[in-house]
Amino acid sequence: MGKENENDEMGQKNDATLIAVKKVLTFDEGCNYTGIAKSFMYKLTSSGKVPHYKPNGKMIYFERAELENWLLRNRITPTCEIEAKASTYVTLNKRGGAK
Repeated sequence: MGKENENDEMGQKNDATLIAVKKVLTFDEGCNYTGIAKSFMYKLTSSGKVPHYKPNGKMIYFERAELENWLLRNRITPTCEIEAKASTYVTLNKRGGAK
């Protein structure tokens, strides 16, 4: 039983490595890569909210780079970054005091 678990773990690592280097992912690989459940991914593709391809009208494929860009959209800027930009702006745009 221990040997089977080791083989399963090795297979999962190999699958993850393969997905990381493939340019085009199948539907299942895209779900695994993003961590999104299949049912939710179907909703996203059917509503056109995630970029995907259907070369034969049925099978769904993803371009890995497009999935990455889609996952990284709507970045939330951390407070420390906003404060640093504000500090730089104030320093560079100092004006003389009121007269």
